[in-house]
Amino acid sequence: MAITAETIDHVTLERLVEAGAVRGAEVIGHPGGWGVIIKYGMTERALAARRGAVRTFRKFETLVGYLKDVGIFDYHVNAANFDPAAMKTTRVRPDASERMRSAFEAKAQTDWMREKVAKSLADPRPNIPHEQVMTNVQSVIDAKRKKHAKAAS
Repeated sequence: MAITAETIDHVTLERLVEAGAVRGAEVIGHPGGWGVIIKYGMTERALAARRGAVRTFRKFETLVGYLKDVGIFDYHVNAANFDPAAMKTTRVRPDASERMRSAFEAKAQTDWMREKVAKSLADPRPNIPHEQVMTNVQSVIDAKRKKHAKAAS
């Protein structure tokens, strides 16, 4: 979509418009939606999204509203490569999907842990000192080692 690989962010665009340095804009259609090239001085830069990639507007009306809010009212539209049939009807974000799956797994783990802690705190039996538990565990480990050593020989 972009004429240039360099981009301009929203804050910089606002400052350039306030200073009266923007000499024009070109709205460019492509199969995924609409992009905009900002022209100022002898430079042309594509508008960037928050994460640095070239910003794409799925709806032309949204782009027009954005430019109007920024203070750009006059622009050229190039719809030669725009293809409304090629636009997806659903947005697929594998990174967001994975992030949500991880969040649900983390919540399930946290809920499980909270349930175990609540059950332990509600247990009326007397507590066992740590040293005694560790002694019992060590005796189980020693017994298993002896059993495996005996089976190996």
